[in-house]
Amino acid sequence: MVTFVKDKPKLAKNSKHKTIREYLKTKKAKRSPRRTSKPKESEILTDTVIEGMQEKKGQEIVSIDIRNFKSAIADFFVICHAESRPQVEAIADSVEETVFKNSGELPAHKEGKENAEWILLDYVNVVVHIFRKEKRDFFGIERLWADARIRTVALNY
Repeated sequence: MVTFVKDKPKLAKNSKHKTIREYLKTKKAKRSPRRTSKPKESEILTDTVIEGMQEKKGQEIVSIDIRNFKSAIADFFVICHAESRPQVEAIADSVEETVFKNSGELPAHKEGKENAEWILLDYVNVVVHIFRKEKRDFFGIERLWADARIRTVALNY
């Protein structure tokens, strides 16, 4: 069994598994498969990611549906920003925890935790981008995918 200590996954003391990697090989938890999920699964995962962002007050949350592009590397991008590095880290941790609790999935890849200017969580079919405001304005992912269907999420706080 995996529990969260300070928002990080940790094995229970009585677990029969020695490492989290070993635990992930069981049916209880799984890493995201390589672009094989059904469309509804990607939409559900996107909604779960948004829930995790809202929990830590992610700002200007948008979901970009890129399924109709042949060169798309995922089904959705979910983007938000925060005003400080600690908030960027908190949002990323919240997304990971919320997704794990709801679906048992961990990101296939993570980037940017060291600097917390732009954290990327790759769930294969859904790629999560959490920026500091300045970096989001500079990189403008929404402008790069302007032809895609972009959904702005209403804040619930």
